[in-house]
Amino acid sequence: MKTKLKIQNYLVVLLIIFASCRLHSIPEPIKKNLDSVVNVVLLAGQSNMVGFGNYDDLSEELKDRIAKVADRVTVSYTYLNQVPLSYSKNKPNEKYSFTKRFGPELFIGLTLAEKYPNKEFLLIKHAKGGTSLYGAWSSDYTLEKAKEIEKGEKKQGWNLPQIHINLINKNLNILKEKGKDYKIIGMAWMQGENDALKEFAATSYAENLQKLIEKYRTTFNEENMPFVFGQINSRYGIKGGPAIVRSQMEKVPTMVQNTAILKTTTDKTWSDYPKHKDNVHYNAEGQKRLGIAFANELIKMINE
Repeated sequence: MKTKLKIQNYLVVLLIIFASCRLHSIPEPIKKNLDSVVNVVLLAGQSNMVGFGNYDDLSEELKDRIAKVADRVTVSYTYLNQVPLSYSKNKPNEKYSFTKRFGPELFIGLTLAEKYPNKEFLLIKHAKGGTSLYGAWSSDYTLEKAKEIEKGEKKQGWNLPQIHINLINKNLNILKEKGKDYKIIGMAWMQGENDALKEFAATSYAENLQKLIEKYRTTFNEENMPFVFGQINSRYGIKGGPAIVRSQMEKVPTMVQNTAILKTTTDKTWSDYPKHKDNVHYNAEGQKRLGIAFANELIKMINE
């Protein structure tokens, strides 16, 4: 009888050891799923947030890296549901014949995913070219204000913060329906060129951006949500308009906590964030650097 008990005890010990070994040798893909919280990043702005980077100009090595994280990084654009991280398909236009385009989201997603290999990300982007913070992007949007600066009835009728907020809520509800928890970890903003068109919009940019940040933070109950924005370096608008907006942008980090600015050069060689020949929109290299810079600033604030 004692021998039988000893054998049974021995078998139990072996089973415990075997189970322990199995537990510590979970394949890497399963480990990645252990973190159930989806990390959400909000993106908004005008054309340089829309993005005119040519995906085909990226190296094969970069494309492979993007493909490797696409199962953990999804993007929701204005008219699309959540899709794996990649380029967006567009029709050729007068300026750009290429159709595989991307904005900062591509390298924000890649940088965050490689930094946090066990986390899942959702990027929710709404951006419209040729729109102003004073008008269509105003936190207290009115049609009257939009008419003061936006060109055309279509743009004047856009309450862009509310459209973006609706899109965000739609995506968060999708996560809830899937039984997934989420955390909004930050927002990236690339906009300001069109506020250089009018003096009243340029000189009030810092105050208007402060109000917009507060709107997003209040709406989603994220009091200290990291907010990173790129400094414009455009050359159109009223005389001195771009310089006024640039100066206004530099005030924001001193006015609003947990914000950061990506400073840019006004040198027409665009050595920091390269542009297309139109001297307005960032090319593939410029968008790559912009996305990485956005992500690195978000990472700094997340880890503070």
